[in-house]
Amino acid sequence: MPAAEKSKLCPMLTGNQQKKKRSCNTDSSLAGEECDKTCEPFNPADSAFNHAESTFNPAESAFNPAESLLRDLRSLPAWEWQRITAEHLNLDYAVVFPKIIAAKIFDALEKELEYFTGDLARVKVFGKWHDIPRKQATYGDEGLTYTYSGITTPARPWTATLGALREVLHTATGYRYNFVLVNRYADGKDKMGEHKDDEKELDPLVPIASVSLGQPRDFYFVHQDARSKKRDVPKVRLTLGDGSVLLMRPPTNQVWYHALPPRASAKHTRINLTFRAIKKRSCRPSF
Repeated sequence: MPAAEKSKLCPMLTGNQQKKKRSCNTDSSLAGEECDKTCEPFNPADSAFNHAESTFNPAESAFNPAESLLRDLRSLPAWEWQRITAEHLNLDYAVVFPKIIAAKIFDALEKELEYFTGDLARVKVFGKWHDIPRKQATYGDEGLTYTYSGITTPARPWTATLGALREVLHTATGYRYNFVLVNRYADGKDKMGEHKDDEKELDPLVPIASVSLGQPRDFYFVHQDARSKKRDVPKVRLTLGDGSVLLMRPPTNQVWYHALPPRASAKHTRINLTFRAIKKRSCRPSF
């Protein structure tokens, strides 16, 4: 039976880390100082604010959603982990994002992410090609690719939200991630079959960090010996909740398969982000 215990990793960054901006009082120039400019009649065309030329630029707006989200994430308390172990299985699980922050992340990803179509939306299983029963996308550092089930996926550049999550994961776990695989499950009909994330591109010493947002879903691990009928090893079952993080530490993915089965009771959408460390030699031009 899996054993559970609580542990803490690195605390999140706290405090106001923004640089202080200088403020100036324009009225101070009137106190005993002379103006060296000659006053001229007011001309609306020469005004600093010209309606004909002025346009709103969201990038220059004082409010930046990505920075706001990053501040929210940095303000969270230290993550409390539940340790889950079995024979060659080593997991840490925690619900780390409050509902309001998890919803903010979910909504931002729904706007930012671009999912694969065409050949990249198919997978090879036992020599035959099948449509993937969910939407997928990959993002990461420039030049990285990831090959699995007969397809090689180049990484799109990091979005603002994915970049913020990567930074927070590094702060909380101490591991640096350079790639993320995104799976979007529209409802309980979408699923993921049994597999191991043991590709040669992956750094075997860095745990895969799985972030779940939206609809909670059942998730299970099956030992390779049980799968091949060599011996009876009990499955390890979890429910991955909204705003949760699951760390799959080595040697888990060398010995255990994992899967997300269909569930008729799951009516809503789930987005899962699996952050990975890929060896730099797995390179080709990005999107």
